[in-house]
Amino acid sequence: MADVSPRDETSVQGGHYTARMSRADIPNRYQLAEFGALLAEPARSAMLLVLLDGSARPAGELARVAGIGAATASAHLKRLLDGGLLAVHAQGRHRYYRLADDEVAAWLEAMALPRVPRLPRPQGSDPALCRARTCYRHLAGRLGVTLCDAWLGRGWLRSDGSGLHLATTGAQALAAAGIAEPLPEQLLRLAGRGCLDWTERRLHVGGPLGVAITGAMLDAGWLRRSQRSRALLPSDEGLRRLAQLGVRLDDASH
Repeated sequence: MADVSPRDETSVQGGHYTARMSRADIPNRYQLAEFGALLAEPARSAMLLVLLDGSARPAGELARVAGIGAATASAHLKRLLDGGLLAVHAQGRHRYYRLADDEVAAWLEAMALPRVPRLPRPQGSDPALCRARTCYRHLAGRLGVTLCDAWLGRGWLRSDGSGLHLATTGAQALAAAGIAEPLPEQLLRLAGRGCLDWTERRLHVGGPLGVAITGAMLDAGWLRRSQRSRALLPSDEGLRRLAQLGVRLDDASH
């Protein structure tokens, strides 16, 4: 399948995000139909969803998740690879499958969004997942969109035609709050993207910048991974440090 991943541009209007795609990035009807066909098979959807945490998994594990046999799983994985939704890493005799990139993850999360604003969150949503989680490898959920909104409002994030960028003042604030790895100067060279949040219906920071910020917060102990889901659990110290950076979860409650 031809590349159907959207490269969205972000802009700030009245203190809020808007997302748009150039016409060159919009899939044609045949690409969109093929993308839909790839997701229409429950087994393939199950494989894709379990990879939303950014992990790479062997075919046997993905087959068990999907509840299918090895031969059937192999056929489905080939379709997903050919369709550009998966990538594979060979290590010795083993092959590990992962999502092709964070734009595929953004599409998968966006597919769950209703096309009307401000509806209640989907019934049965895990409160911990809604509060903070990984979207592929970057921070999503209430914490993710609150961070994005707060840093835009402070001018620590700026938006242009190439995506989202951390301003020097933002890097300085991160350094003062205790983020050392990666060095804030390295964050200045990374581009991010606006990723539409599944539960919040607003944008969080995706792309390489979002991945690096999330990784730094995990390394600093501000966040830790749940053993049961994609949820990220903020530590007390993490909540204190985030509040220092203008990110307060209570301010984001609906």
